[in-house]
Amino acid sequence: MYTREALLPDAEHIYHLISNYSGDGTLLPRTFPEICENVRDFIVLERQDEGDRPEIIGCGALHLYGPHLAEIRSITVDPCHQKVGCGRLLVEAVLAQAERHQVGCICLFTRTPEFFARLGFHEAQRELLPDKINKDCVTCPRLHRCDEVAMVRGEIPTYTAASFSGPQLVTIEA
Repeated sequence: MYTREALLPDAEHIYHLISNYSGDGTLLPRTFPEICENVRDFIVLERQDEGDRPEIIGCGALHLYGPHLAEIRSITVDPCHQKVGCGRLLVEAVLAQAERHQVGCICLFTRTPEFFARLGFHEAQRELLPDKINKDCVTCPRLHRCDEVAMVRGEIPTYTAASFSGPQLVTIEA
């Protein structure tokens, strides 16, 4: 098994993997056009038996809010391939991507906090993650009865993407 960055032809596989877990609320539903638009956020996990074509058996995504925060989302593995380390491989690949982007904090919302705790995440108050709340939670039908646990790895940011005033650009006139 190995991970790689997703390509547009993978969007249909990603859509089906996520759809398998969005009906019961395990994952937020994603439309096919939404996955196509954001396919560069995704990592896929492939399995290849000798002589066979590679088969996508899992996916995960990293959503960047800014240098202060990124979110791991849509981690899913085909039911036939669970409990053998596939989820860990996906999370590690997404974490490596976050490290390449030099993100200060990685967050996620989950119903399986034990799994993510083993990977170095700890519980956090969801109110401390306003970028995530304002992006997804405000439109979620479970907003006021959410049963997901907010978790983070790294230092919780003290600012939001909207308030970031980063380096100022200097205009040079000729």
